[in-house]
Amino acid sequence: MKQSLMCIKARVRHPTDETIMRKAFSESLSIMALGCSALLLYATGCARAPEAPPKQVQINADDKMKFDLTAFEAKPGQKISVTLKNVGTTPKFSMGHNFILLDRTVNPGNVQAFLDKASTQASHDYVPPDAKEVLAHTKLLGPNETDTVTFNAPFVPGEYLYLCSFPGHYSQGTKGFMTVK
Repeated sequence: MKQSLMCIKARVRHPTDETIMRKAFSESLSIMALGCSALLLYATGCARAPEAPPKQVQINADDKMKFDLTAFEAKPGQKISVTLKNVGTTPKFSMGHNFILLDRTVNPGNVQAFLDKASTQASHDYVPPDAKEVLAHTKLLGPNETDTVTFNAPFVPGEYLYLCSFPGHYSQGTKGFMTVK
């Protein structure tokens, strides 16, 4: 019996110090790699997006109820200055123009609800004061007047409708899209 026990012991392979060290090193290396990956993800995931230079946008509105610029692009968070100029000659009370940038939830399919609210707000330049969908706007302009509004583009990419909310103007063409990408 003693001899068969010795035989079994001889067949069982015991780990050497070198094998134990290799296994420990391999496990330590895996843990360090995981930790470095987590640290890198944290550092880059929480960093601010690179800032784009400020963008100047010039839009002219005329007596034909059209914006001369119907599209422009912006980067997420980019500082934008939109200058609207009324190049028409018709008096403000019958042909005023404004620039209103709306949230991306407002689109050509559902904008009429906003326009209906705006049409009752002549005393507020046709901008409903409680409208959460308004991201930025200018004042209502008469002939040869100019106004500038400065804002940061939304961080969510997509198309953002802008328009003139003076009654009847949207349907005639005073509209466009700011595309954030």
